[in-house]
Amino acid sequence: MKRISGLTAQEKKRRVEAFRKYCSENGIPFTVQRRIVLQEVLNLNTHPTADTVYSLPSVRSARISRATVYRTLENLVQAGAITKTCHPGGKVRYDGRTDIHHHLVCLRCDSIIDITNKALDALSIPDTSALDFDVKDFRVQLRGLCRRCRRMEDKP
Repeated sequence: MKRISGLTAQEKKRRVEAFRKYCSENGIPFTVQRRIVLQEVLNLNTHPTADTVYSLPSVRSARISRATVYRTLENLVQAGAITKTCHPGGKVRYDGRTDIHHHLVCLRCDSIIDITNKALDALSIPDTSALDFDVKDFRVQLRGLCRRCRRMEDKP
């Protein structure tokens, strides 16, 4: 199992350009707000909530409203530029990584760590046709306690 490092500057630039092209091909305006929100999600290398994105200095200085941030994040998910990750009891978070990878989710602090693992990637997807469900993607979430929370638990 290996932790995934952040996106390179070149990859971030390629992703923004791919989204610009997607917008152009689909008659969607490639607005400054969309570009800034996408760039910030890609730059964070975390799994931010909409409120986290809204609180960023670049978003605030561009005077992007909270509603626009929420709407833009959902539009970016629909366009395939980012993904959405949810887990029970946690807030909706957004992920700049769209490649196949999995998550370690801390049950105490809600932190999410991107991991890659060939064994997890090789899991076979069960036939869900009897349930009239078409699986498009899968991500494994391993839930437990992160290093920081474990250390806090060990302290008297």
